[in-house]
Amino acid sequence: MNSLSVLACAVLVAIVPLALAGLALMNTGLGRSRSAAHSMLAAMAAIAIAALVYCVVGFSWEGLAGGPVHSFVIAGRPWDWVAATPFGLRGLAAGDTRAALQVLLQVFAVGFAALIPLSAGAERWRISASCGSTALLAGCTYPLFAHWVWGGGWLAQLGSSYGLGAGFLDPGGASTIQVVGGLTALSIVWIVGPRRGKYAENGIAPAIPGHNIVYVLFGALLLVPGWIALNAAGAMLFAAAPPQRIALIAINTVLCAAAACLAGLLVTRMRFGKPDASLSANGWVSGLVASSAVCAYVNPMVAIGVGLIAGGLVTAAVELLELRLAVDDPGGAISVHAVAGIWGLLAVGFFVRGQLLAQVVGVASLLGFVLPVSYGLNWLLDRLYPQRTGPEGEHLGMDLHELGSGAYPDFMIHNDDFVER
Repeated sequence: MNSLSVLACAVLVAIVPLALAGLALMNTGLGRSRSAAHSMLAAMAAIAIAALVYCVVGFSWEGLAGGPVHSFVIAGRPWDWVAATPFGLRGLAAGDTRAALQVLLQVFAVGFAALIPLSAGAERWRISASCGSTALLAGCTYPLFAHWVWGGGWLAQLGSSYGLGAGFLDPGGASTIQVVGGLTALSIVWIVGPRRGKYAENGIAPAIPGHNIVYVLFGALLLVPGWIALNAAGAMLFAAAPPQRIALIAINTVLCAAAACLAGLLVTRMRFGKPDASLSANGWVSGLVASSAVCAYVNPMVAIGVGLIAGGLVTAAVELLELRLAVDDPGGAISVHAVAGIWGLLAVGFFVRGQLLAQVVGVASLLGFVLPVSYGLNWLLDRLYPQRTGPEGEHLGMDLHELGSGAYPDFMIHNDDFVER
């Protein structure tokens, strides 16, 4: 990288934490007021745990493209499975600015992935258990898949080894961050179960609204600069994009989000008679998620189309999961991050010549490997240390139960009188 690229990339990486702040704020607003402080503290703890575990352990499994690896040969071709870098960042050469920027971006990226399950497990997931789950994500699931995609692993080599386009493409982390986080969220929901009173015996699933839609909408807006920086820095570091492409990446990111937000607004307007603010905000985020895959490869008109489909998919997925499959996901994290992320990855195959099969293989590896591994690790953790709080914690709220005080001590917080116990 020349000095201009290093400077541009360093500035972009420094902006990425805005995306983490925006997502944490959205998660808090979509939950109930009696668990607001718990939600924000869990987010800070997850980011801290993810950073430490990734730097001590996770980076050694991910490594850098061209670094030492463990591989095996199938049909005469090498399969790069996992990096062989020393623990504790000891494999990071002093003075290697590009490598240092990659590690710093990954620290933020794994923290971002760790925030996604917090939304799905909100209001019944113990903070200590969420820290344990985050350690598993940052030390195992995330770095292993990130090595396959960004560390020169077998998915990145699908092009050179098997002639599948340019290999699996994902410059902004639609797979490594968003889908990995979304599938982890699905695993957590399966393990901890729905919130108390969410599904009545008569089959009705009453809505449990979030407590502050302003937090949600402001958080969605706060995501934009951080997400532009994430997509642009990822494209420069992992897809060799030149600084001159930053403007196009930013345009595609914004257009994807805008189109997805309008799709969510229009779909909810037609479906419910009035636009739904939280689903429209989730539509906005789904466009950002999908943009992470396509931002560096398509023109703005295609980005708009990708966003429109992402927004429509998310509104349908939220209803399907909640009402048909009894998956209680308070923030819609599974739909927003996993469903929209998969759509974005497939969209690269639809709109970039020769890429479809490589993208399908990548999505299949997410569903066939990451999901069962994530579920298995968290299931084992739950056997050793139960992840769900008891009935008292849900009744009092996680703020009082786990922290001893609420986020809004001067105000009356709502209770569960509107749901069947």
